[in-house]
Amino acid sequence: MSAEAGRRSRSTSTEYRRPFRPWPIALVNRVIPTALVRWTLPLDVDPLLERARRATGLHDFGSDSFVDPLRRLLASIADEAQLSALGHLMQRERIGSILENRLRVEACFRDDPTIAETPLPPILVIAGLQRTGTTLLHRLLASVPETRALRSFEALAPAPIAPHRAGAIDPRIIAARRAERALHYLAPDFFAIHPIGAEEPEEDVLLLDHSFMSQVAEATLFVPRFSAHLETIDVTPAYRYMRRLLQLLQRQRPGQRIVLKTPNHLEHLAVLLDVFPEAKIVQTHRDPQKTVGSFCSMVAHAIGVFSDRVDPLAIGRHWLRKITRMVSRADEARSARGFGFAPIWSDAGARRDALGGRDPDSDDPHGAATRVVDLSYDALLADPVGCVEALLSWFGDTPSPSVRRALEAALGENRQHKFGRHRYSLEPFGLSRAAIEAALGAYRERYAIPIEAR
Repeated sequence: MSAEAGRRSRSTSTEYRRPFRPWPIALVNRVIPTALVRWTLPLDVDPLLERARRATGLHDFGSDSFVDPLRRLLASIADEAQLSALGHLMQRERIGSILENRLRVEACFRDDPTIAETPLPPILVIAGLQRTGTTLLHRLLASVPETRALRSFEALAPAPIAPHRAGAIDPRIIAARRAERALHYLAPDFFAIHPIGAEEPEEDVLLLDHSFMSQVAEATLFVPRFSAHLETIDVTPAYRYMRRLLQLLQRQRPGQRIVLKTPNHLEHLAVLLDVFPEAKIVQTHRDPQKTVGSFCSMVAHAIGVFSDRVDPLAIGRHWLRKITRMVSRADEARSARGFGFAPIWSDAGARRDALGGRDPDSDDPHGAATRVVDLSYDALLADPVGCVEALLSWFGDTPSPSVRRALEAALGENRQHKFGRHRYSLEPFGLSRAAIEAALGAYRERYAIPIEAR
């Protein structure tokens, strides 16, 4: 059996309360008390800011709108997250890296003020719930020539971290490869759930996280108090800062169009549409019976990287409520702007499937008058290349034979279960089909989402 076949045949663990640990890591977590690590290397705002300044020799973080969310996040981590010793160290490095990034970003704008005048090209945003085919769609769109997708190394470090010779490997890529190897060592199952590659397309939620106003923390840590706080604040500063980061990235590597992707945008669709007038959005849909359990499993695996104490029942309660809030807020934003149900299809059959038998003249089936269109998971899997070509046509581009060849090549490189099979079910999270239907049944009916077989 080849190495690739071996990866494809493996399945993820469902023992969420017992996170996988390589034995050296398990030993470190047992021998070194977390309290000792917290005392010697505290997660406090002022020391973290000063550490970032010393590491870079820079002083300007830009807008201070990130400071209060960061302070609240650190308090929530201390009181609720129950990090392991290694988890504490990893969070300290992650947050420190973000702060250093902010310093380098401001230095770039100081050295070249014209970056702030960089126009952004048309932006196509994938904003579907977790586990609705967004990763496949993202990677297919990223393969289209002249498309500017955010790469993992850029999401981790939007500004250059050190000068390098022409033709040499960007130090950011080297650092991202190192992080990729570390994650694969710590949590090999995670790659079957959410594939990661240093130079592969990555979610722009990591750009939003540079303001500490994103779902990154609540999707990787148990921080309910911080999560609740984020639902009460205006996240416009985070989106404005993300725009600033995209201007910097566009200056480094221009593209004729930008493609972005993160479920986080559903919760703040109105802000996204206001801050990015260049953006059009495709909202992906799948049977919630599949998406909720799959995403809860992903969160459980992610929390297990940083903590030895994973509570699947708490994850289920939190994310069923959160997902319901996300689709509700997206509906409100669309309704306020008159953006009705507008399915994209690749042929007549896919058109009928997407409409679920509804009148094709209802709402705006061609999406001509809207900045938001809809794509079902079933339609995407049935004809991924055709669906992407339909999206490009709606976006204003004319698909060509070279585009189709690029899409077909990307499809071959992004086969399902490439890194293993993701196993999950509702029961470990205290959820039932009835509970999900009660919470999300109206959403499923509104967008004519087919019910998948169990």
